[in-house]
Amino acid sequence: MRVISTRGGLDGPRVSLSEALSEGLAPDGGLYVPEELPLADSARVEQAGDAARNPDPVASLAEVAEVVLEPFFRGDPLADALPELCREAFSFPAPMQELAAPMREPRDEGEEASGMLELFHGPTAAFKDYAARFLAAALERIPAKGERHVLVATSGDTGSAVAAAFHGRPRVRVTVLYPEEGVSPRQAHLLGCFSGNVQSFRVQGSFDECQRMVKVALGDPALRTRHGLTSANSISLGRLLPQMAYYVHAALRRGDVPSFIIPSGNFGNALACLWAREVGYPIGDVFLATNRNRALVEWLETGKVESRESVRTPANAMDVGVPSNLERLRFRHPEPGPLRDGSGTRSGARLEAGSVTDQEIRAALAGAPKRWGVTVCPHTACALHHLGRLRDGGDHRTWIVVATAHPAKFPEVVEPEVGHAVELPPALAELLERPARAQEMEVGKGTLARVLG
Repeated sequence: MRVISTRGGLDGPRVSLSEALSEGLAPDGGLYVPEELPLADSARVEQAGDAARNPDPVASLAEVAEVVLEPFFRGDPLADALPELCREAFSFPAPMQELAAPMREPRDEGEEASGMLELFHGPTAAFKDYAARFLAAALERIPAKGERHVLVATSGDTGSAVAAAFHGRPRVRVTVLYPEEGVSPRQAHLLGCFSGNVQSFRVQGSFDECQRMVKVALGDPALRTRHGLTSANSISLGRLLPQMAYYVHAALRRGDVPSFIIPSGNFGNALACLWAREVGYPIGDVFLATNRNRALVEWLETGKVESRESVRTPANAMDVGVPSNLERLRFRHPEPGPLRDGSGTRSGARLEAGSVTDQEIRAALAGAPKRWGVTVCPHTACALHHLGRLRDGGDHRTWIVVATAHPAKFPEVVEPEVGHAVELPPALAELLERPARAQEMEVGKGTLARVLG
């Protein structure tokens, strides 16, 4: 498969997938996208379905990932390594549980089904663990002239997932930038608890400013060459593609055509679901649940995107002014109308979106244990808010809510609403026992370049 830039398009240069993973951002500042999305025929869908029914949930997820990703890697230098990459990245499960109040009777036949896809069982308790591990394993197998230097801007969970995935790997350094006032205390600890080849900086600014600094550095040819710079943000195609796997896995396990409600910040995770649907896997409507950062909602409503700064909310990992991956969506779908009504998709499935206020996030957190039988993070609460609104309005579609992070990462937001402490998963507890250190960094032109040396 060949890869092109969103800004050069079909008239621009074409590179291999390995080259795109190695570079991260295209030289013209665009985001890499497949020249064409490889369609999955019925035999491939059946093959993925057989893999999804493997009784071993970890092996099943890795096998589905291999089936889904094989057409993208076909003919690439990494093609032979794909099975090993999938086993390394998808080495923990993505379980799904039914959503129902604890005291409720079992669901009647024909009644709407609601599930929650738990993507927080990795080492840093966030969905980003899967793709970060995939990208780290891939880059380790792609030859480089010298040391690689991975730059990461994070609004909360990306940085720690990337740090964990790359920590201790040879010939690679990682620099993480995060907003000093924009992450939870536990997120900040996780961002600063890695040493060795990982360095973290708390930036005196917003996530948008962190992201701009990274993009400026990646867009400087001299700096990029001198330091072997690349990205592990969701602007990297190596982060986006693997995320298709758990959507296909979840859809095929249900045996019908479920729709998904996905908390969305920088929009890479949800775009992976849309691509999985677009290549032909049985996925229905997709609903984007955002916080008060409404760029995705407004684009779907108006077709316009205006530059804006992010707004801080209790769902901080989604505090993104303008999502980077919206550029990828608009490249394939310049106008939102056909996505909204389904006329622009192969299956006729739609794309919807809605934002949630801070008060609604807290109410959804407080109400989740009683109504749905779960305790969730603030981002997943955004999705549950919309599920409740849809059900109350008579929507009977099969919905799967995507749980993007473990609630224990946000005790200062979650615990006051649910009235009790949230138990730490063992992997997260181990990281929180490590000493944490992060350096201060001011926002400014050339600041990151001076740090890089």
